Amino acid sequence: MNTLIAVVAAYLIGSISFAVVMSRVFGLSDPRTYGSKNPGATNVLRSGSKKAAIATLVGDGAKGWLAVFLAVQFGPDFGIDETGIALVSIAVFLGHLWPVFFRFVGGKGVATALGVLLGLNVWLGLATLVTWLVVAYAFRYSSLAALIAAVFAPFYYGLLFGVDPILFAVVAMSSLLLYRHSTNIGNLIAGKESRIGSKAAGAKKK
Repeated sequence: MNTLIAVVAAYLIGSISFAVVMSRVFGLSDPRTYGSKNPGATNVLRSGSKKAAIATLVGDGAKGWLAVFLAVQFGPDFGIDETGIALVSIAVFLGHLWPVFFRFVGGKGVATALGVLLGLNVWLGLATLVTWLVVAYAFRYSSLAALIAAVFAPFYYGLLFGVDPILFAVVAMSSLLLYRHSTNIGNLIAGKESRIGSKAAGAKKK
């Protein structure tokens, strides 16, 4: 029962879409109406507001970290084992992808996935973050950086901890992240993908 409660709570935490919330706070257009129409930090950045984009990035990452951190730190006291922690990790990620508070229209999960990885292990999260930063700096494509980081995340986890239930959760998140970027993959192949920092039409203050 405690595991079920933790999983549901994690999903609800994940369902808070900071892209939408912060866009409202900063008086910006709904990120689901311009650019990639993805409610995430990269698309919010296309509005021209770096503050809103940073707030979105931090918020989406923090919710992933918080749910997993609480499960890791306090879960064992309530009978939540590694399998339970794995389920919590997936649940908060699924909440971001399909948020109940926003008609199940969510983001692609990059920041939240990073938060989850940091919650599982700081070194795991940092290794994945560095991978994203290197690729993003070299090619200026957020989506490409996310795709490569997603591929490497399970590899990093396996090196650090071997095979356990949480590894399968990391693999599941990576697979979902790749799926959510299917349109971006097509755009990258066609040379139509927007670079980091490019401004989209319709992204303006209200």
